[in-house]
Amino acid sequence: MKSPYVNELEANQPITTSFLVHSKEIRTKKSGELYLSLLLGDRTGDLDAKMWDNVAEVIDGFDRDDFVKVKGLVQVFHNRPQLTIHKIRRMDDSEIDFCDYFPSSRRDPAEMWDELRGIVAGISNAHLKGLLEAVLGDEEIAHRYRRAPAAKQIHHAFLGGLIEHVLSLCTLARMVAPHYPNVDGDLLLTGAVLHDIGKIYELNYERGFSYSNEGQLLGHIHIGLRMVADKLRGMPQFPPPLRTLVEHMILSHHGQLEFGSPKLPQFPEALLLHYLDDLDSKMECMRALIANDRQVEGCFTIFNHALERPALKKDRFLNGEGEAPRMPVAGALPEEPPALTPAGIEGAAQPDPVAAAAKQHPLFAPQPASFFADKLKQALQPAGSERKS
Repeated sequence: MKSPYVNELEANQPITTSFLVHSKEIRTKKSGELYLSLLLGDRTGDLDAKMWDNVAEVIDGFDRDDFVKVKGLVQVFHNRPQLTIHKIRRMDDSEIDFCDYFPSSRRDPAEMWDELRGIVAGISNAHLKGLLEAVLGDEEIAHRYRRAPAAKQIHHAFLGGLIEHVLSLCTLARMVAPHYPNVDGDLLLTGAVLHDIGKIYELNYERGFSYSNEGQLLGHIHIGLRMVADKLRGMPQFPPPLRTLVEHMILSHHGQLEFGSPKLPQFPEALLLHYLDDLDSKMECMRALIANDRQVEGCFTIFNHALERPALKKDRFLNGEGEAPRMPVAGALPEEPPALTPAGIEGAAQPDPVAAAAKQHPLFAPQPASFFADKLKQALQPAGSERKS
């Protein structure tokens, strides 16, 4: 087991440990010398790292998705930990335990798989149940489904993330569907199980998370449709209208055209699937954002582009930790200076705080005399009022 992990690092701490290289950039200093900008990580999070010196000796010695041993110093830069690397070398796969470097679900994959098969077994519609059993009964699909992340980085971006997301979605579906009498629970569950099935081929997840060539060219929606079509070829009795509904749910689950959805949801189960999927993904996104944030001070995380906001670290906030200092608003009037007359004395003249502050604003400061100002004043004087010499 490696030590320390990213979430164990402290400021001003010298370390010697190993990481997986998530990204590697070769940049140029103002002096013209090269330096390395790296994003390193393990199963607990990511760490920004820089190597400023002796870069030429190591620049070709490792690449993205390699495991590296590093020696350096952890410091704080822009309120976040940053590692200054002194030495780095590529590690052989035989030196590492893959479990140390890839985030994974806290739940056991076999346990989650049994739960999913139990949900499918409880579906009463024979056609939908048969389709799901045909898909999940494929050994290759089953192996990948238990292991795949649900996304590269936005939500459930860890091994086992896809099945964890699907099980969460099935739980929500079984809770919400009875509330709407016009919703077919079996159809909604089928959409939940199949909506992201294409991600098992869209993503690579052997050495870090990235898009496969097929994922880049087609995307998980079209891959999923193809997988369902492959299984339906062996099910000639499957009703064509029901097939169309299942396909539409896969096509429309992103909800909006601008979010990559080829179609908008056009019947209740499709619309409900979209909103439940969006809810579950956003809740997990916010959970991970708060849990993995590396801000040293303050009770807000960094800005998250997927959520279009930072998130509040509720525990810090409730405990009164991380209160940011109050800063004056740009362009606002200065605060009122202490009153010279003691407050509370009856009949004493009290200063007007607004007037007092306004008089101190730069706009009211005396302006230096200028030739143009003098000429303007003379032009505005009434006729005959000029001073006689």
